[in-house]
Amino acid sequence: MPLDRSMFAGDLAHDEPQEYLWTMNFGPQHPATHTTLRLVLKLEGERVVDAMPDIGYLHSGFEKLGEHLDFNQYVVVTDRMNYCSPMANNVAWHGAVEKLLGIEVPPRCQYLRVIVAELARIADHLVCNAAVGLDTGAFTFFMYAFNPRELIYEIFEALCGARFTNSYTRVGGLMHDASPRAIELIREFLRRIPRALDDMERLLNKNRIFIDRTKGIGVLTREEAINRGVTGPIARASGVTRDLRKDEPYLAYRDFDFDICCATAGDCYARYLVRMAEMRESVKIIQQAVENLPSGPVNVDVGLRVALPNKGPVLHTIEGLITHFELVMSNRGFQTPNEEVYYATEAPNGELGFYLVGDGTARAYRARCRPPSFIHFAVFPHLIRGHRLSDVVAVLGSLNIIAAELDR
Repeated sequence: MPLDRSMFAGDLAHDEPQEYLWTMNFGPQHPATHTTLRLVLKLEGERVVDAMPDIGYLHSGFEKLGEHLDFNQYVVVTDRMNYCSPMANNVAWHGAVEKLLGIEVPPRCQYLRVIVAELARIADHLVCNAAVGLDTGAFTFFMYAFNPRELIYEIFEALCGARFTNSYTRVGGLMHDASPRAIELIREFLRRIPRALDDMERLLNKNRIFIDRTKGIGVLTREEAINRGVTGPIARASGVTRDLRKDEPYLAYRDFDFDICCATAGDCYARYLVRMAEMRESVKIIQQAVENLPSGPVNVDVGLRVALPNKGPVLHTIEGLITHFELVMSNRGFQTPNEEVYYATEAPNGELGFYLVGDGTARAYRARCRPPSFIHFAVFPHLIRGHRLSDVVAVLGSLNIIAAELDR
């Protein structure tokens, strides 16, 4: 919209109005950016002409930390990357380490890792869709979405003692086997979550305000999604039928029957629908995994000197004490090859990959991460150009940018 520059102090009046672009900071002190994201918007009236994402408000240095902490210590850092689904980060990190070491975890451990990864996916999608609903005015939907997340936190607490930053996986296995209480809570969650998802869909799927705020907004075509490296629900909402759980199966995903949820519209509404559908598929995977959970150990053979021994053998046997000493105190337990690997998982937001270079020690010589949010945040300017200022929160929420994945 042409503006008269004479309204600004210090400017001289002109005979003819000139086009003027406003520069506006959206965040980091804005509720929709959670004090960790900043967008520099160029506005022509209410219309967004351009946008520049600005990162660096939650710097953790997590890649360099991966080169200074050993392979078990670093799991606590992965918790703080995508803090909406830390269990999925744990699984991805130690999967990469185990690929470097050339070991395979026992079947029971694989099933339990699948269960916690899918629970993390549900928790992540719940908070993403809840935030989109809240940012577009659906506060009741936000509360409906957060109730099931409390049940997931109770499951994680029963599994590892922590609700949020879990650090559940270990090299070669898990911190603890699943207790009967944890299995009981998982089954209770599976009974209750379908009704919660039904209620959420009844609240929002045909809500006229929500549809007007999201349908046709932030459209990403299939070709653009592929060319820009988009993965996960955002890519599948644009018709890209790629899912690492199917295309490059890891852990025990080959054993489960589930569908890949896709759409073709590629807008904010399609991304919301894909995440809602994916939660139902995750419920199917967890149901199959719990009912067919193998017996046996959750850690690899102690003789490999890779997995940390249980406290019982450490306290009561000399072999357990020596193994614990070598793995924790002397760092002589790991013999990593001088090789490089890349291992990727289908995290809730897309492809989460770790690149590791081993040098024979218990620490990575190089540790690099491919977080989905870093890729997706770069797509935001393309999606928002031409839209109105009020559409910024809808597009940003549909991408589910987690700032802790951005800053290296």
